[in-house]
Amino acid sequence: MSDENGADNPMNEPRESMEFDVVIVGAGPAGLAAAIRLKQADPKLTVVVLEKGAEVGAHILSGAVVDPVGIDKLIPDWRDDPDHPFKTEVKEDQFLFLGPAGSIRLPNFAMPPLMNNHGNYIVSLGNVCRWLAGRAEALGVEIYPGFAAAEVLYNEDGSVKGVATGDMGIQKDGTPGPMFARGMELHGKYTLIGEGVRGSLAKQLIANFKLDANSDFPKFGIGIKELWEVKPEKHRQGLVQHSFGWPLDLKTGGGSFLYHLEDNLVAVGFVLHLNYQNPYLYPFEEFQRFKTHPAISGTFEGGKRIAYGARAITEGGWQSVPKVSFPGGALIGCSAGFVNVPRIKGSHNAVLSGILAADTIAGALAAGKANDDALDAYEAAWRGSEIGKDLKRVRNVKPLWSRFGTALGVGIGGIDMWINQITGGWSPFGTLKHGKPDYAATQKASHFKPIAYPKPDGVLTFDRLSSVFLSNTNHEEDQPVHLKVKDMDLQKSSEYAEFAGLSARYCPAGVYEWIDADGNSVPADAIRKPGDSVRFQINAQNCVHCKTCDIKDPNQNINWTVPQGGEGPVYPNM
Repeated sequence: MSDENGADNPMNEPRESMEFDVVIVGAGPAGLAAAIRLKQADPKLTVVVLEKGAEVGAHILSGAVVDPVGIDKLIPDWRDDPDHPFKTEVKEDQFLFLGPAGSIRLPNFAMPPLMNNHGNYIVSLGNVCRWLAGRAEALGVEIYPGFAAAEVLYNEDGSVKGVATGDMGIQKDGTPGPMFARGMELHGKYTLIGEGVRGSLAKQLIANFKLDANSDFPKFGIGIKELWEVKPEKHRQGLVQHSFGWPLDLKTGGGSFLYHLEDNLVAVGFVLHLNYQNPYLYPFEEFQRFKTHPAISGTFEGGKRIAYGARAITEGGWQSVPKVSFPGGALIGCSAGFVNVPRIKGSHNAVLSGILAADTIAGALAAGKANDDALDAYEAAWRGSEIGKDLKRVRNVKPLWSRFGTALGVGIGGIDMWINQITGGWSPFGTLKHGKPDYAATQKASHFKPIAYPKPDGVLTFDRLSSVFLSNTNHEEDQPVHLKVKDMDLQKSSEYAEFAGLSARYCPAGVYEWIDADGNSVPADAIRKPGDSVRFQINAQNCVHCKTCDIKDPNQNINWTVPQGGEGPVYPNM
């Protein structure tokens, strides 16, 4: 073999290509809804869905309480399907404010109607996607799990041509190994990007087409979830319980949930807004502390934890959604940022966005169009659709929470939601700005003291590594690290010395470590000094693809990219 740029290097060989009417990246609710809708519109259309997880649903993690408005529109007769995954209808809503030793239940009548979960379903969103994939394949959609879309392809006029999957079998030194296989090109007349939160291709497209030129900063949270099998006497099928307050202080945004599914299963989750200031804050440990609260812990007595995972959540809402269309395609679902923060729901809007984009594409293809700006009609339509109406009414909740803290901000936000409900979208605040990106909200460690978290008991509270084991995460170690640090010197001089090495804490999977001169991991509550002899270690095989590092790094010095296809977590029912 010649040098890496040589003509006989297999990494330089032309890729094989396949032609489709529509290429969809991501087998989540948005991508699968779009695929189904396209085949409903015209069974002759050729539609392909790429999924980087080992199987459909492998990378899907959500609460999840689903508003069926999207599914009702996509598959009106879904209730007649005996295999549908919507088995547990919500029977009871509870809202709690937690203090250090007690809790206050907020009256349901005081909550804005949008917070009412009557008619919604507690589900495993991964199982919903598996069901949708079966419906899509029955219509003739081609779904390719285990193939990560790694590159956007462009036509000569700059419009999007499709995507290319990543090469397989590249060794850690960047050279092709014995099992090397070149990626494939998938060309489409239109391409839909439904990668989920902070997708690597969506990031590129937003930057390339300046899609965020007229939108506010994107905002995010990190959601950490466990699935438990609890004792029958502790189980209340259909109960939805949301809480906020302790263990977080009143300046730090976040909340938590307990959802009682069928078969004695309870999903417990904790969401921390990523605009938190204290670099010593440890999201995973705050979640473990939350479970010890007297109002929460009793549910898990005698139970067994059976699954764990984590995922970033879009929280910017109405004002942070970028332009969703570009020449040759569009962003859908969480790639666009259609999550309703106070409802902790996004899958209904994901499905609706897939439908709206698919209807626009079907019309364009019927008119003989391709690789053009036809999806600008989708951009023009979403704010006046069910999606826009859902997001506009809650647009000020997040900025009010960030500005005034939990006690005052949530109260004012609730009043604003009531006013929006009554007036049909008018607010005395207009539309508030978010102020700054999440990474810029992080303050230097010199303003805070380290936090000493209690050790896990292995019964109710756990450590990160045993948790990652439950996520079934796996990456081939002999491949290039998919977490790219742009400037390693900056990582040490700033992220370590000034921000107390917060990457070792914000990551819910133990990917990042600072290693001292003796080869030991620097403790989470240790004081960092600029002259310390340390090195930055990336345990990429632990990565659960949550994207928190890409969002929260204070210098934007870490870039999350896709590893080989089929790798990462394999969530069975999250």
